[in-house]
Amino acid sequence: MMTPIFVLIKCELGHANDVAADIVDNVENVSEVYSTSGQYDLLAKFNLARGADIGSFVTKHVQTRPHIRDTFTIITFSPFVPSKAE
Repeated sequence: MMTPIFVLIKCELGHANDVAADIVDNVENVSEVYSTSGQYDLLAKFNLARGADIGSFVTKHVQTRPHIRDTFTIITFSPFVPSKAE
């Protein structure tokens, strides 16, 4: 069973595309990375093993990537999915 987490990422000016490509190519457990508007530049989704140290993962594998200025992590609990139409 996996735990999805979402990390909002603020990049150095002009480097959002570089950061997104770097994360997709080099960070384990990444599911997808989206460009966003507003206070943060990117939204990255990671699927971690249940019981994984989320704080350690973010500080060691995300925040240390080049051109990242700030992050905000959202930890998920229970998914809500549409019921299948029959």
